[in-house]
Amino acid sequence: MPRLPAVFIRAQIAFCQSVKQSRHRSQRRVTLIPRMQKKKICMLGSYGVGKTSLVARFIHSMFADKYQTTVGVKIDKKVLTVDGEEVTLMLWDMAGEEDNAPVKLNQVKDASGYLLVVDGTRSRTLDVARSIQQRVEAEVGAKPFLVLVNKADLRETWEIPDSVWAELAGAGWTVLETSAKSGQHVEEAFLSLTSRMLTARAENSDDD
Repeated sequence: MPRLPAVFIRAQIAFCQSVKQSRHRSQRRVTLIPRMQKKKICMLGSYGVGKTSLVARFIHSMFADKYQTTVGVKIDKKVLTVDGEEVTLMLWDMAGEEDNAPVKLNQVKDASGYLLVVDGTRSRTLDVARSIQQRVEAEVGAKPFLVLVNKADLRETWEIPDSVWAELAGAGWTVLETSAKSGQHVEEAFLSLTSRMLTARAENSDDD
């Protein structure tokens, strides 16, 4: 069998090496890096219930006795790891609902979940929270949510009896007592809601 010219052999070797390098580069290109998830959370409730204070406690670990009333919406973000996944939370601190200024639910449509904040020292704020939740369900659809009964540091002055929270829990609502002042259950609230949002997303993906 005639020997192949050295030039041809070298060309074959170069070609094989080129193919191997190309395959290696291709393998590197198709290696997928997990994308950080971004989740929008709306802070909903009456005016003066402490939505801004809760966000400040969660984001900056700080509390101030006085905050300016939120006009429109204020957006903050925080990156954290929940259930092994890195998540960027976009926190929409929305203006509190008043009789002549209801919450704009169009801003809730693309949210992954929401926190209903109640002031334990003002029973009226629970009525507002119930109304908001019913309107969200009717106009936007079901989304993961938690009820935060804020100002736990003033519990002795609460106007809402424990029997009401037991009733809500019996209806399937998750209720947490929080205090933006002391930090009680603030981080737990955001972590719990984020975990629920991730679970809901996974379940929806399975349905697809």
